[in-house]
Amino acid sequence: MGTEDVIEKILAEAKAEAKKIKKQAEEKEAAEQEKFSEQLDEHKKQTNALAEKLGREKKLHLLAAARMDIAKEHLAEKSKILDEVFEQARQQLHKLSDDQYKNLCTNLMLEAVETGDEEVIIDTSEKRIDEKFIRQINHKLGPERKGNLKLSNQKQQIGAGFILKRGKIKNNVSLDVLLARARKDLEIDLAKDLFS
Repeated sequence: MGTEDVIEKILAEAKAEAKKIKKQAEEKEAAEQEKFSEQLDEHKKQTNALAEKLGREKKLHLLAAARMDIAKEHLAEKSKILDEVFEQARQQLHKLSDDQYKNLCTNLMLEAVETGDEEVIIDTSEKRIDEKFIRQINHKLGPERKGNLKLSNQKQQIGAGFILKRGKIKNNVSLDVLLARARKDLEIDLAKDLFS
């Protein structure tokens, strides 16, 4: 399974989960809308009573404050749903089998390598990307790339994935960074699906 297939599968699962969450959100939104209407009616009654005493400016201020509080609650709920969807996708990436993980990293590394003489920095607890894995990648690199990758002695806490380093240039290909990129690309579409 190629990199794009794995990511597409994960994103498809995330979208399916998003649809489920969307339905829950719609049900909650309907309940909140009813609550909002009741609150707004109550605020209007209170505001009308106060407006007689305090005047038009005070009334407008209270209505605006009530609407602002309710809008903040809705925004926080929408943000929470998006966080849940992407956290589930992140967990699925981290649960890949060894073979799926190595296949994903092979494809990612072959795509990310520029010159073929980069250092490969891995996580402090990484066991699946080793010298043997790097030799296999070097063998697969085409003639336009040197096939001289080296496993760095330097390790970092990056989780799954790797960093390619050439001089001062680093290309972070950790799974969390890839998921963050995918989130950025899909956030607008998911927001439309979830909250249209």
